[in-house]
Amino acid sequence: MSEASPAGARHDAVVVGLGYVGLPIAQAAVRAGLDVVGLDTSEAVVAAISAARSHVDDLTDDDVAAMLTAGFSATTDPACLAHADVVVVCVPTPLGHDGAPDLTAVLHAVGAVADRLRPGTVVVLESTTYPGTTDEVVRPLLEAGGLRAGVDFHLAFSPERVDPGNPVHGIANTPKVVGGHTPGCTAAAGAFYARFVDTVVPTSGTREAETAKLLENTYRHINIALVNEMARFCHDLDIDLWEVIAAARTKPFGFQAFYPGPGVGGHCIPIDPNYLSHNVRTRLGYPFRFVELAQEINASMPAYVVRRAQDALNEDATALRGARVLLLGITYKADIADQRESPAVPVARRLLDQGACVTFHDPLVGWWHELEVELGDAAASVTDLGHAVDAADLVVLLQHHRSYAVDDLAARSRRFLDTRGVVTPGERSERL
Repeated sequence: MSEASPAGARHDAVVVGLGYVGLPIAQAAVRAGLDVVGLDTSEAVVAAISAARSHVDDLTDDDVAAMLTAGFSATTDPACLAHADVVVVCVPTPLGHDGAPDLTAVLHAVGAVADRLRPGTVVVLESTTYPGTTDEVVRPLLEAGGLRAGVDFHLAFSPERVDPGNPVHGIANTPKVVGGHTPGCTAAAGAFYARFVDTVVPTSGTREAETAKLLENTYRHINIALVNEMARFCHDLDIDLWEVIAAARTKPFGFQAFYPGPGVGGHCIPIDPNYLSHNVRTRLGYPFRFVELAQEINASMPAYVVRRAQDALNEDATALRGARVLLLGITYKADIADQRESPAVPVARRLLDQGACVTFHDPLVGWWHELEVELGDAAASVTDLGHAVDAADLVVLLQHHRSYAVDDLAARSRRFLDTRGVVTPGERSERL
């Protein structure tokens, strides 16, 4: 466990949760000259950061070393919360087994803050959740000790907008939405973010800020589902959907391009819209039909990919059972190592269930931990990509990492199925 600072020392901010959201926020604040401490429950994460080793894609080891040199420290000791002017909570909010948001990490973090809350502290929740969480769940916990939000301390919600691997938009130049329990809370939280974010966008309350985040990801979820469904009937009608999208995007207004794929991954798209649909069902008693339909379509894409794989093998009179299938790229997004909710997992499992011999290659993943039981030794990424392509009955591109010379790989393959629309279609290669 790292020592955060000398006892009693003041901190401009404590960032709770040092994952793909918290660590970049801490970095941006440190770069702006703020005294920042990072708090995490994982001793391994704290030890790695303290040794200048990054565990998130957007920060290098050198970036973490620069943070440490500038005075940043990481700790597992919540005592640092008692000396923070601002506390930013960036902990995970996965879906529970019942489809509701799992607030376990939020409750744990907020409980630690509540035990050490002082007058004047600004507390900001960034963890994505359903509308009402900040006011109905977080506020009562913080007020249990007698201090009142908006009077004795400031409380706000500010949705994270981190896009892992994005080389253009980072913490500083991505507008920051901030909604407080009171206008004063909004102003206090906004003033903090304005120290290292170019544009702060205030909302009238916490619910509006919470819902803005869900709208952003629901919009993407639904539009991805639209093109995923179009991919199926366009294939059946012998229409090149990728060409259709390229033609449509030449319109300079009223259209934004979305692309089909083997499914949706990451924390945002497969999970966040469900917070909203669950909230609508439990509070209002009726479904959010667009979200539920989009979830149904996007969740069915891995099965569709396997069906297309079987169809491709049929062209060579090869059964899927016993066929050697090589998967290229198992992360949820190109050129990052993050595997959260990657559709590669259900694709691989369906192939294995149907008797295929599955191997994979990913330049960013050495071992496929989530499938190590099913794959055994094949849970290791193949080391000789050329040999693996030569040996495969079918190669399936699931993620287009920049290191893949896709057309060359397709030309070398017996059969090549491209789920990302990047290969030049040929006699033995096809796009989703």
